[in-house]
Amino acid sequence: MAIYRTLYYDDVTVGVGGRITIPQDMRDDIGIDEGDTLRVRVEENPNGVRQMVIWPEEPAEEE
Repeated sequence: MAIYRTLYYDDVTVGVGGRITIPQDMRDDIGIDEGDTLRVRVEENPNGVRQMVIWPEEPAEEE
C-alpha cells in the first residue's frame, strides 16, 4: 500500500452540473491536460466523513 504525504491544500469550485474547476497551477503540478482521463476514489472514515482522491489515469500501453 502506498503512503502519500500532503504537499498543499487548495480550493476548487463546484459549478453547474457538479463540474469541478481544478486550478491551472494544480493541473500543472499533477501533469494533466485538457482531455486527460482522471480516476476518482471516494473514501469514508469511521465517522462518515467522505473525501475524493483524484489522480491521472495511466495511459494505455501500445502493443
